[in-house]
Amino acid sequence: MAQLRRLASGRLRVFLSRLKDRLWVRPLLLGVLAVGGTFIARLADGTGLADVLPRINPESVESLLTIMASSMLVIATFSVGAMVAAYASASVGATPRSIPLVISDDVTQNALSAFIGAFIFSIVSLISVQNQLFDSAGLFAIFSLTLLVFAVVIITFVRWVDRIARLGRVVNTIEKVEKAATDTLDRRRHSPSLGAVAVPLHQANKNGVPVFSPTVGYVQNIDLETLQSAAEEANCRVMVTALPGTFVSARRPLLRIEGCEAFDPDAFSSAFTICPNRAFEDDPRFALLALSEIADKALSPGMNDPGTAINAIGAMVRLFTLWVSPLEKERVAEITYDRVSVPTLAIDDLFDDAFTAIARDGAGFVEVSIRLQKAFRALAETDDHLMVAAAKRHSRMALARSERAMSFQDDIDAVRKAAAFSAV
Repeated sequence: MAQLRRLASGRLRVFLSRLKDRLWVRPLLLGVLAVGGTFIARLADGTGLADVLPRINPESVESLLTIMASSMLVIATFSVGAMVAAYASASVGATPRSIPLVISDDVTQNALSAFIGAFIFSIVSLISVQNQLFDSAGLFAIFSLTLLVFAVVIITFVRWVDRIARLGRVVNTIEKVEKAATDTLDRRRHSPSLGAVAVPLHQANKNGVPVFSPTVGYVQNIDLETLQSAAEEANCRVMVTALPGTFVSARRPLLRIEGCEAFDPDAFSSAFTICPNRAFEDDPRFALLALSEIADKALSPGMNDPGTAINAIGAMVRLFTLWVSPLEKERVAEITYDRVSVPTLAIDDLFDDAFTAIARDGAGFVEVSIRLQKAFRALAETDDHLMVAAAKRHSRMALARSERAMSFQDDIDAVRKAAAFSAV
């Protein structure tokens, strides 16, 4: 039962994550709620509340609604312009891969939804009041709803102004990417094989009949329940070879099937969601790559911002420290799909995604090289022997790049000193 709940929550998480990337969802919901609130207010006329409620002048209600109708559309238009500027800033100053995270910002989407919902409410209510749809109790209800909407809009606007001042800035974008990376890494470390039988990555391409992708793109999600059902029906075993984030084509197998010759390939390939772009939800390597791109872009001659690269390196250390931190026993996934084998992530691949570009393009920056070596030193002090080996390997490579890129001997000596522990 617990595994089924985790499965349902995982599917719901992916579904809600897709909805958060759609800017029209929340404004649509608020618009429907605004229209519904107007007509619900009319029900007050049939409750006998007119005898106890104060009488409201229809002209005052019309004035409030007119003010709201004329101002909300302008504010909504202004908010869209500010959002577009923030998205452009995130794309230019950080990385285009961070745009989905910036778009899904809750405060910004709530603000846009509140402004559009208030505009729709004011228009519908104004038409209703002018056509005398309400009696005394209904007018009071509309008046109360109008004051409530005004209060919501003011509070939302104040929160949104504070957020839009930071939205799209590099520091804010790094925080969002780190949060996404933290979520996906934390889920994967508690479920390293996604609830299937775990196998090392180097054993995932050995035997079995390959099933290829019907389309070209990146694997975003794998429905392991579908694979398990198809394997049980065909009485076979399934070896997944394309994890989320893998680029697949007509000659890149999604999986390999062992134990049977006759099967329907579509029954297995349909479990893979393949899209033109990668997504953060189930792809820890993509989140690390996005952070690495932000740091790498900051090191370009056009940006020349080593401080941003140093911030990104600090985020990497926090993420890898989380990766080897003790597990919460109640969250560790059990093997639910016993006919499916899924390769686990290799720490070397995670390090390559996170640090290779920074070490290459930051080799000539002494401050970046020193901070990078300190990061490797911190990670080499963990109790995970695989991470220690990966940290030492990357420390040696980064030191070799720095020695080749730098010409000032004191800088080289400073980097060597920082790498003295991890480069042994």
